[in-house]
Amino acid sequence: MAHPGRIVVVSADIGAGHDRAADELAERLRGRGFQVDRLNLLHLLPGPVHRAVREAYRGVLHRLPRGYHLIFRLTSRSRVSVRAIRALLRPFRARIRRRIPPDTRAVVTTYPFANQLLGPLRRRGGLRVPVLTYVTDFVVHPTWLAPGVDVYCTVRHAELQRGADVDVAVVQPLVSRAFAGGAGLDRRRARERFGLPPDGVLALVVAGSWGAGEVAATVAEVGATGAWPVVVCGRNRALRRRLSGPGRHVLGWVEDMPALMRAVDVVVENAGGLTCQEALAAGVPVVTYRPLPGHGRANADVLARSGLTRWAATPEQLGPVLAAVLGAGPPTAPHHRAPPPDGVERRAGSPEDPAGLVAEAARRAVPAGPADPGRRPLLDPVGDAVAVVAALLQSTGGLR
Repeated sequence: MAHPGRIVVVSADIGAGHDRAADELAERLRGRGFQVDRLNLLHLLPGPVHRAVREAYRGVLHRLPRGYHLIFRLTSRSRVSVRAIRALLRPFRARIRRRIPPDTRAVVTTYPFANQLLGPLRRRGGLRVPVLTYVTDFVVHPTWLAPGVDVYCTVRHAELQRGADVDVAVVQPLVSRAFAGGAGLDRRRARERFGLPPDGVLALVVAGSWGAGEVAATVAEVGATGAWPVVVCGRNRALRRRLSGPGRHVLGWVEDMPALMRAVDVVVENAGGLTCQEALAAGVPVVTYRPLPGHGRANADVLARSGLTRWAATPEQLGPVLAAVLGAGPPTAPHHRAPPPDGVERRAGSPEDPAGLVAEAARRAVPAGPADPGRRPLLDPVGDAVAVVAALLQSTGGLR
């Protein structure tokens, strides 16, 4: 039987959060019969430039956190800066359009800068299929917003700036359903699987796929409360070597996070990203501590105010906060919610599966057709590379 259409999902390998959300969406769409193409936005760049962009962002986050926080705040308050980013990325619009097959019926993004390319294409008629985006953070930073994007899919309690005239659909988080299910593994066997102590309070310390932030201090201060830290360093091998030692439970990249979540009593995180959403789906209490600058602090504020997590602001608060969440169980979100900001349209009803929303839009759409066969614009490779590096340093994150 022929598939109902093709959908292109656009992400970027900046951290792991954007890609993991895209992977989950692609899997759900394939389960509905769609042909799904995955596109890494940074693959539009030459290989060396791609790696340079990614490492530049990582370097700023690790070595210049205050500078990153300042950039995040400036771009949050100034629409001019977002328009400048859009202009800097303009030379790549034709490239991304050529990567969209003629039989495509919808394009979905999980990375903000993709919107700055695809939104203008959609608005000006260069792309006639709907463009939807899944926002991976609880704060919808202005870099996500671009004219021409049809729908912004956000999780419950996500916040936009006032005056954002966009169509917002509240959706379920794009995390694996394995986190919500028992998967036949109880806590005792989960601890055995990872070589963890069978007794005692285990606190899972996570810091994204890059192991970013003040991880060593967090581990020491969690241990001082009497909990056993279990540290996931992601792909940061240097951090894993630095933290490893007798009696310590330090892991690298973990493939089966649902099982690890079932082994612990609480998650201590610093970004409010995908791992936080996974823990909430698994029903594990979450404490935000030493949040990353920029998107990490912004997410922490929204999560704490919504009642989804607790934020320990100082080392002195960490012990009492851990004791409180362990005594009360996972926090529950309040039923009341403030009305959306002026100008924001939120679709009524309970959060829906984002794959269902995308599938509905794709079934109604006509195919994209071929890209404009006209003359390719002249590009300045050096200038384009510098422009993209400068713009990506203002990204809102996406750490797992």
